[in-house]
Amino acid sequence: YLLAFTLTGNKHKTDVYLALQEYLQLAKKYYSAEPQSVDFVGAANEVRREINSMVEHQTEGKIKSLLPPGSIDSLTRLVLVNALYFKGNWATKFDAEDTRQRPFRINTHTTKPVPMMHLSDKFNWTYVESVQTDVLELPYVNNELSMFILLPRDITGLQKLINELTFEKLSAWTSPELMEKMKMEVYLPRFTVEEKYDLKSALSKMGIEDAFTEGQADFRGMSENADLFLSQVFHKCYVEVNEEGTEAAAASSASLASRTLGATVIFVADHPFLFIIRHNKTKCILFLGRFCSP
Repeated sequence: YLLAFTLTGNKHKTDVYLALQEYLQLAKKYYSAEPQSVDFVGAANEVRREINSMVEHQTEGKIKSLLPPGSIDSLTRLVLVNALYFKGNWATKFDAEDTRQRPFRINTHTTKPVPMMHLSDKFNWTYVESVQTDVLELPYVNNELSMFILLPRDITGLQKLINELTFEKLSAWTSPELMEKMKMEVYLPRFTVEEKYDLKSALSKMGIEDAFTEGQADFRGMSENADLFLSQVFHKCYVEVNEEGTEAAAASSASLASRTLGATVIFVADHPFLFIIRHNKTKCILFLGRFCSP
């Protein structure tokens, strides 16, 4: 997170908003944050570019221009920026030489070519009958983190899966007790997902309203100035899945299908699916997304 305190005001006066020393120490201790004073009145656009540059640097160039032009102006008091980027290597890597162009079935009528990676190994897998979905665990190095692919058997089954999804069900479907280590033939698209959100409206709908309202917001734990309030909340995440792992970075048209062949499970993610990245010890979900089209 980047918290930018401000020097802001109007034609007649300039108010200085100073962060409490205790808050600065806690932010540095627990979040490795380096708060700094900025001038939203006299240099709003320069501040915006500086924040964007910091985000781009911290995400190794993957997330650029998080704050759009006009998102910061002379009336800005406090901006919350969340840039989420993850890079991990598979415990068992895909061989790039095995990647082939294959059709991805967007729906029952439309396909698009996608680089389809292939890997043969033993992985945790289960089938959830209630939502007719295969669940595959792809662990990262050291097994602290895993990516789970939730692949409906039906090409158009993703929305049904999403409608049924709760944290409790997701925890149950991905629990070690339910999954079984199987010999697998895994086909997974090489893909990138990048999303950007202005969370002000979403948070307001969830009941967080006072924080955005001058005169009602209470940030006295951060600053002695009583009239400090939150102007904007921006969130952007980046996930890239490739042969090496995940970087939050002659064609064949043969038709494939997920199935069990003897003692081997054939897992083919060639139609819309959900994916999550989970910290296994705490069961904390770091990313949750869907891949619907190349």
